[in-house]
Amino acid sequence: MAKIETRGRKKATAAQPLTRKQELFVKELVSKDGQITLREAAINAGYSATSAHTRAYELTNPAISPHVVHAIQSYRNELDAKYGITYLRHIRDLQNIRDVALQNGAYSAAVQAEYRRGQAQGDIYVSKSEVRHGSIDSMNKDEVLKALEEIKNSYAPITIDITPEEKDNTGNRDKARGRLLQTSEGSGAEVTEETISDED
Repeated sequence: MAKIETRGRKKATAAQPLTRKQELFVKELVSKDGQITLREAAINAGYSATSAHTRAYELTNPAISPHVVHAIQSYRNELDAKYGITYLRHIRDLQNIRDVALQNGAYSAAVQAEYRRGQAQGDIYVSKSEVRHGSIDSMNKDEVLKALEEIKNSYAPITIDITPEEKDNTGNRDKARGRLLQTSEGSGAEVTEETISDED
């Protein structure tokens, strides 16, 4: 029986080694994740700009390039393990930041790093906040007046009444009338009692 010749590339397997361009594509894609597109990663890896979109699709398709997809996932896991945040690493890094800040005389930064370490511990610094619901809009008139009276009483020892006293302005009114009469007499215009009361 004659051997059947197949055309095109052999189907890739996950164990197949990467070419130099494929390695570069994996590093570009993963290390600049979210900063560049698949097409840009392919161009940066050395693929032609005219075919970069197609190459990027092929390299990220598990049916076509399972070895590249496997390498992308492995490299992502490696970076996550290296740079990922764990509780112990977080505490250690804050301690290092604190120590370097103390050596450089940056006491504010050292205090802040130590404070953050305490917060991460969870039981040293506790943040408390109080949320109140409701507003003056939901109160009736009697409730508002009662609340105002309570506020007034709670601040009574430290408040000073600065309400101005009412003054009798009739003296000023009489002076103004007198001036109007003098002005009117000098101009020759006739001023009646009705005109003065209209001006008031």
